[in-house]
Amino acid sequence: MPDLSREKLEPYLSALLGMPVQVLRLSLLGEQIPTGAIKGYGYGTPVLVEYEAGGKQHKAVLETISPGSFGHEHMSDRAQMVLWDFDAFRRLPRHTRSLDVGAFLSEGSLLSLGKAEEFFLLTEYVEGKGYIHDLARLQAGGALSDLYLARADALCDYLVDVHRLRGTEPGLYVRRIRELLGHGECIMGLMDSYPPRHGFITADLLTAIERRCVEWRWRLKGRTHRLRRVHGDFHPYNILFREGTDFSVLDRSRGEWGDPADDVTSLTGNYLFYSLQRSGRLEGAFESLFLRFWSRYLEKSGDREILEVAAPFYAFRCLVMASPVWYPTLSEDVRRKIFAFLQAVLDAGSFDPARANACCDA
Repeated sequence: MPDLSREKLEPYLSALLGMPVQVLRLSLLGEQIPTGAIKGYGYGTPVLVEYEAGGKQHKAVLETISPGSFGHEHMSDRAQMVLWDFDAFRRLPRHTRSLDVGAFLSEGSLLSLGKAEEFFLLTEYVEGKGYIHDLARLQAGGALSDLYLARADALCDYLVDVHRLRGTEPGLYVRRIRELLGHGECIMGLMDSYPPRHGFITADLLTAIERRCVEWRWRLKGRTHRLRRVHGDFHPYNILFREGTDFSVLDRSRGEWGDPADDVTSLTGNYLFYSLQRSGRLEGAFESLFLRFWSRYLEKSGDREILEVAAPFYAFRCLVMASPVWYPTLSEDVRRKIFAFLQAVLDAGSFDPARANACCDA
């Protein structure tokens, strides 16, 4: 937490209360009760603020959340917690009342957010057409031109460069693997979005897949040496091409750090997806792109271990692609092939790109 001083706190409290405020004392709070065990971990140290306003003396407590594990690594994690606290404290009988929620600015002053109802993100506008347009043209029978090959190579080389940066916090890898299963946007969240039954997709089938994914979590969580910078949602809608191989990416998701397999399976999974829709198997232009991407990535990155960890990341992407919510008009035959691929890669000890069609029973 930035240094907290009377000089920086008084303007904030004065603006919040609409009257002049004089801060009298600042002191750390914390229970000093002798017990048989001392609490060895806390989420932050509260500060008692004693102040005078409107001729009366008052007390308040200012709290922050310390960075650390348990889902507090990112500033956005900690922001989520204090925003929830501010809203929820006021709705529970007998709970201490929340007065405001705020933020420390870069120069150390305090900003009130208590009247905010929703937050927004403002980004620059980038020209370009989604990579999905290239895949749609190939799906419609377009030729695999040199440009399409060059674009796939450019995307592969981009990932190799992105993944070159190693992370330094092993706990972030463990978290990313845990969230691959348990995050609302990932495996369990997707399964919960499926209807109780959709054709051949039943609760028993999803339960069996979930069990295998849990086994994969324990297989992967110790591989913290694999922590790398990632995009996190590297699919064709989040890639914008301009002329030639010039491109930008959008909407990285679920944290800055993770396993490179997340990005590689996301894009190669879409080559498989669009080919299955076109012909019921991985073939033609899409097979060329799929195998070319994997071969080039393995050669340029030197990361052959990625084949040993790809399975649960493919499972996640398959659950998206086969989802009746995300793709309600997808044929049952394609859904069956996606689920066959999903189960086959989970059952294999290592992923073999050359066996993609065998995994789909195609």
